[in-house]
Amino acid sequence: MTAHSTRRLAAVGAVAVAGALLLTACGDQTKGGNSGGGQAKGSEAPLFDKLPQSVRDQGEIKVGSDIAYAPVEFKDSSGNATGIDPELAAAMGKQLGVKLTFENGTFDALLTGLRSGRYDIAMSAMTDNKNRQDGVDPDTGKKVGEGVDFVDYLSAGVSIYTRKGDTGGIASWSDLCGKKIAVERGTVSNDLAKAEAKKCPKGKKLGIEPFDDDQQSQTRLRSGGVDAASSDFPVAAYAVKTSGGGKDFELVGQQVEAAPYGIAVAKGQTQLRDALQAAMNAIIKNGEYAKILQKWGAQDGAVKQASLNGGK
Repeated sequence: MTAHSTRRLAAVGAVAVAGALLLTACGDQTKGGNSGGGQAKGSEAPLFDKLPQSVRDQGEIKVGSDIAYAPVEFKDSSGNATGIDPELAAAMGKQLGVKLTFENGTFDALLTGLRSGRYDIAMSAMTDNKNRQDGVDPDTGKKVGEGVDFVDYLSAGVSIYTRKGDTGGIASWSDLCGKKIAVERGTVSNDLAKAEAKKCPKGKKLGIEPFDDDQQSQTRLRSGGVDAASSDFPVAAYAVKTSGGGKDFELVGQQVEAAPYGIAVAKGQTQLRDALQAAMNAIIKNGEYAKILQKWGAQDGAVKQASLNGGK
């Protein structure tokens, strides 16, 4: 998203969202399975020594994530976290020699949990932007925290979708005035909707219904309570492909606001940040990264190397 806050984003370009997994509901504030099974331990892992001593001692990295955003992160039929982020985290865990354990939380509370020490990192299709880097509330412009550093690993953008065969003439954000849209609270989609609402002429108000997770937005659209919904492109495309066997929704218009997804790390945790960057670059180099993105249809959002704080 622009200078707005954000959330997730989507693989730039036409992403052929693959996989026949159905969207699964996920409970609140529960552990979403760990993503580090089978990794080498201690000196056997090539990047173990790059981690802070405290992380080496605890043997895991606690990952805050909103595990309801298929195909980026969601729960499988056994209740374990799966999708792009958990699989990338598992591959990184092999390089680092520790578990990356996903813990479920609402998206707009993840950075608060990171600041309080509940999580070591946040990995949740989170868009890297200057507001988050600087700890600034996008609505008020006021400082709300120290901010975070990001390890960027994927490029993504935002899409709108409607009920299939019922677009209501919506082909872009400017077509939403006089209509209602469902979004996930705290995301780029939420920010874009608020920005668009300010442009609407008198008598054509844009109604915005924010929800705790994307699945609630989909349910609201499916029931006819709103005219459209918005989320990161890979997520919107996956919902269009899988919901109702592909009969519930359709994408409208083009994705917008391409920006990097980043792993959020608290300011000052430079050793952990740099270890994560090294691990991401290692799996990019060894090919595991490309295989995971290909599996989930997000290959068009691939980056050639992990960068730091590349969001604007």
